[in-house]
Amino acid sequence: MIKKIPNPIDKHVGGRVRMKRILLGMSQEKLGEALGLTFQQVQKYEKGANRIGASRLQEIAKILQAPPSFFFEGAPQQGEPDVSHEGFAEAPAGQYVVDFISSVEGLQLNRAFASIKDPKVRKRIVDLVAAIAGAEGVEESAN
Repeated sequence: MIKKIPNPIDKHVGGRVRMKRILLGMSQEKLGEALGLTFQQVQKYEKGANRIGASRLQEIAKILQAPPSFFFEGAPQQGEPDVSHEGFAEAPAGQYVVDFISSVEGLQLNRAFASIKDPKVRKRIVDLVAAIAGAEGVEESAN
């Protein structure tokens, strides 16, 4: 059986739903309840496995306090190739930011970092993370 690849726009819209939901601190279960769905259905929407209809997107936008257009910001244009399936190709500019902030760890790190008021401390943290990333890159390429 051939596995169906999600449409890049459905995947993008689902990712934006996930990002906004996480930013609001809402669980998939809570969003599902508000929509009259199971959390599994919300999960399928967020992965782009199931397409979100216009009326459903309107409902989601209202619950997540965002205009429907928010979910299409930065979406690939119709007919653009989906580079997410091209091996080691780089993600489109900015997509890695969306992927990062959509993760639980990314959101936690972002919130913690934003709460640091001293710019010198923030700069030292950025330098530390860059050094760790560089060191891991060296270790990985050595293997």
